[in-house]
Amino acid sequence: MATDVQASQVLTADGQFTNQTSVALGRTRIKAVYIVPSGTAGSVVFKDGGSGGTTVMTLNTVASATQPTYLLLADQGVLFTTAVYADVTSIGSVTIFYG
Repeated sequence: MATDVQASQVLTADGQFTNQTSVALGRTRIKAVYIVPSGTAGSVVFKDGGSGGTTVMTLNTVASATQPTYLLLADQGVLFTTAVYADVTSIGSVTIFYG
């Protein structure tokens, strides 16, 4: 199934992803992730439904502010049925591409 792919705003702290007009994302599939780490090793925990939601995936980063991570997710991406929330630790920023 082909869909238009869009980019979210950049998160620099824990929070729910929104579209470019600041409307919270509902049911969607993450197709790719771009993470800019900080100077220490960190992680992004993606949750479905908010801060208390179900953990869907965790991505760990290296301890380098000069090595961003771009991860293209296979096939249809990762499905979030209610909302896309990220709990970030030692991350400069994280952007998702969704559709």
